[in-house]
Amino acid sequence: MPATGKRVFPFAFEGRYRRPARLFGITVATATVTVDGVSLTARLGPGRVSTPLSNIARATVTGPYRWYTTAGPARLTPSDRGLTFATNSHHGVQLDFHEPVAGIEPTARLRHPNLTVTVTDYRGLVAYLGPFADQP
Repeated sequence: MPATGKRVFPFAFEGRYRRPARLFGITVATATVTVDGVSLTARLGPGRVSTPLSNIARATVTGPYRWYTTAGPARLTPSDRGLTFATNSHHGVQLDFHEPVAGIEPTARLRHPNLTVTVTDYRGLVAYLGPFADQP
């Protein structure tokens, strides 16, 4: 049975990420993943991705990451147009979507097939999304 109700997953901030994050308006207060039983909204400073839960194809624990590819603002992966919202180099969750989502550019023409988020309770997010995702 799918989870219901609203749940907020804060991002896990690694010490060396805090200063570069603040330069881009990213703080503990502006970095969350919110799941409300209908949709998922990820916010990293000014960056925002929102999608219906039915659009989540898979949620997978990933990491570790290279700090120089994840510190600072939202990052675009050139090879697949994936998006990364990262605040640490240890663990996160990659969300794969059935239909690519709008993310980092204002016209929404650039669409992302996946999003990686480095929330504190990464295992909890995967478990919470499990009933919605088409897990392997």
